[in-house]
Amino acid sequence: MPPLTSFSPYLSELNHRHVASSASTNSELIEALQNGSLDVTTVHVLTAEAQSAGRGQHGRSWQSPRGNVYLSLYHPVHMPISGLLSLIIGLELAKMPVIQTLNEQLQAQGLTPIGVKWANDLGFYQQAQSQCKELSKEQSITDSSVLESALNSDVANQRTLPFNKLAGILIEPVTKAGRLVGVVLGIGLNVQAAPKLTTQTSEGMSYQAISLQDINEMLPLETRSASLPDLPMLYQQMSKALMAAMTRFEHLGIEQPTGHTYYLDSFLEQFAMMDALSGLHLRVTQDYNNEEKVVTGIACGVDTHGCLQLRQDSGKISTLFTGRIDVIY
Repeated sequence: MPPLTSFSPYLSELNHRHVASSASTNSELIEALQNGSLDVTTVHVLTAEAQSAGRGQHGRSWQSPRGNVYLSLYHPVHMPISGLLSLIIGLELAKMPVIQTLNEQLQAQGLTPIGVKWANDLGFYQQAQSQCKELSKEQSITDSSVLESALNSDVANQRTLPFNKLAGILIEPVTKAGRLVGVVLGIGLNVQAAPKLTTQTSEGMSYQAISLQDINEMLPLETRSASLPDLPMLYQQMSKALMAAMTRFEHLGIEQPTGHTYYLDSFLEQFAMMDALSGLHLRVTQDYNNEEKVVTGIACGVDTHGCLQLRQDSGKISTLFTGRIDVIY
């Protein structure tokens, strides 16, 4: 791979710094902000060609081979961070030109497009929709409650589908003197390399890594992109997406005290179109005081706070703030 020397003026405006390797771009950026090396009142972007100690959600490791995007963007904030932020970021990342182009080609082939998986990932369940469609076709099921009942009959069999994970989002607050001053948005995007996950590295999570290159190769030869954007171009696309996400999040904060919901309604409508879990049968495992609680049902979007909505087998709608997701078929 040629050296990464061509960065855009746009990235320079965001105080972009690139390193060959970082233990963790999030950790490195947070440390520089907290020790005064960087000004907490301005935006900063840090990218690395590789990470030696990349981090994901809940302290999990994030394997970081060369050829992928590892980017952290710091943005000052003046309002509390809510669960909506990661979903807004996911939506804006899914609107990046490279992903939009691939999605158009995937949909033209009848394949599942890249979407946003609640609450911090981009990717898709390629087989999930086809499994549900086959079940519906075989049993001539037209009523959703009957389909749900049929799906529930397989819950005991523990049949689950892996999530094809393309990118992960890690949001971390930055404080100084006990006061929130900003937030670091860390993104890992598999471009050329999809790490092979072991039981230990995936830590029980039912997903597998996939890269932009893998997705491109799923397409018929005549419709594939001749080449994916290079990393500097992806840094620019991603930074623009993150800045757009922060603007959108700030608009929500401005309109909430007024009782208006224009920006919120617009986000929820767009998110519903990119929701990778929509209509799928889920098993959600939650940890309550070191005890596991499991609920099952059909995913039916998110609420105004960014919580997952799950229509349980009884018909009750559960609102979930956190939990491990498994798709059952």
